Amino acid sequence: MNPLAPAVLAPAVLALAALAVCAPAQATPHAPTSPAPVTRCGWFDNPTPGNAWLTDRQAQWVIGVQGGHQADGDWPDFPDDEWVSTNGHYGYGCACLRVIDNPRTHEIRRILRARARPLEACERDPALPRRHPVADSAQR
Repeated sequence: MNPLAPAVLAPAVLALAALAVCAPAQATPHAPTSPAPVTRCGWFDNPTPGNAWLTDRQAQWVIGVQGGHQADGDWPDFPDDEWVSTNGHYGYGCACLRVIDNPRTHEIRRILRARARPLEACERDPALPRRHPVADSAQR
C-alpha cells in the first residue's frame, strides 16, 4: 500500500462528505399530512354575512371572514330558542364542531360535523367568556 494513500484519501473523503451535507436536498413530492380532527365546543358567532368564529376554552377560531377565508363544511343549524339574534337573523349560539383546524393561525379549515347545543351549556361553562346578550327585538 502506498504510504501517501491515507494522506490523500482522508481530505478527499472529507470534501465529498461536506458536499453531501451542503448540497441542496432534492424535493421529494409527498402529500402533506392532515392534522387529526378535533372537537371544539363554545360560542358560535355569526354577526354579519360571511363572518363567523367559534370561541372555545383555548382560543377564538376563525370559521369565515367576508371576502376571505371560509372553512369548508356546514355550519350548525340552531333552533330559534337557542339562537340570540343581535343583527337581524345574525347573532350567536352554543355549538360543538368536529373540525380540522390550523393551531398556528387559529383558522378552522374544514367542518366535519356541527351541532347546536343549548345556550345553557355555554353559559354554565366557566372556561368560556360570559356573554351579555344584546338581542334585537327581545328575542331569545
